Amino acid sequence: MRITVLGTGSWGGTIAQHLAGLGHAVVAWSKFPEEIEELNSTRTHPLVPGLKFSDSIRFTTNLQDAVHHAKMTVIAVPSHIVRSLMELIAGMKTDKQTYVNLAKGIENDSLMTMSQVIQQVGVISPNRVVSLYGPSHAEEVAKRMPTTIVSSCQSLDTAVLVQNTFSSEVLRVYTNTDILGVELGGSLKNVIAIAAGICDGIGYGDNTKAALLTRAMTEITRLGEIMGAKSETFSGLSGIGDLIVTCMSRHSRNRYVGEEIGKGRSLDEILDEMKMVAEGVKTTVSVRQLKEKYDVSMPISSAVDEVLFKGKNPKQAISELMIRDLVSE
Repeated sequence: MRITVLGTGSWGGTIAQHLAGLGHAVVAWSKFPEEIEELNSTRTHPLVPGLKFSDSIRFTTNLQDAVHHAKMTVIAVPSHIVRSLMELIAGMKTDKQTYVNLAKGIENDSLMTMSQVIQQVGVISPNRVVSLYGPSHAEEVAKRMPTTIVSSCQSLDTAVLVQNTFSSEVLRVYTNTDILGVELGGSLKNVIAIAAGICDGIGYGDNTKAALLTRAMTEITRLGEIMGAKSETFSGLSGIGDLIVTCMSRHSRNRYVGEEIGKGRSLDEILDEMKMVAEGVKTTVSVRQLKEKYDVSMPISSAVDEVLFKGKNPKQAISELMIRDLVSE
């Protein structure tokens, strides 16, 4: 199949190579000429150690050429870039392509998931937009470590198409038609990963982390149900699976941000030095807006918001979580 990957960051680059390894004709696009030049010349990825690109992958900065190449288009840019990217390709002839979204986040203010942004801006049927989520650090997929993810679309046929396209002996893909639940779980966990990192930076232990993950999943599920998602989705790969890996892994950018904050550094200082995007920072703002819109209790997410944007001391925030009114589980 002819597949275009829009975005050549760590995950986009890893997926491009994965698909090429399965025999697909892959074009990978970036708007940055220097990035494409480096990928073309070295055939390696600067952010993913050991990732080597097949000679068959064509790298380009020509967006129209990349889009016209594809029967399937993979969106692999940061979530806050998805809208502007879709605006660029909205007028291009796409021949009823399938769109596969890898970006995890909730758009600030509009409060749309990424699949909703893709559908709205591109005037694309929901039956042609899949979100591919789950516990999947690029560094491990690039090393061909066994990984499982979920292909989610309101059309089961489209979800199965993507499942069959991406599955291999090292990447197992499941399907789920609750795309709202899949995207909420895969996006909101980034906020909780910041909280987990804060606990690590302060020096708290396993008891704290286990309690955090358990109670965080409760509030993520609570919001999801109010918004119309299925509660069981949050027990799956894009829910508890993605939450575990993002909160525990040394590869997690969001956990790293929290860890550095827990050590006493400022958010601006941390973000200025990072080469990759920590999606949880912007998603924290969206969660605050969702919490207010749906009038739902989300104490852990609210505490992260206060630490990131209101200057609250992390230890104080955790202390206040511990002394809230006692309730049943």
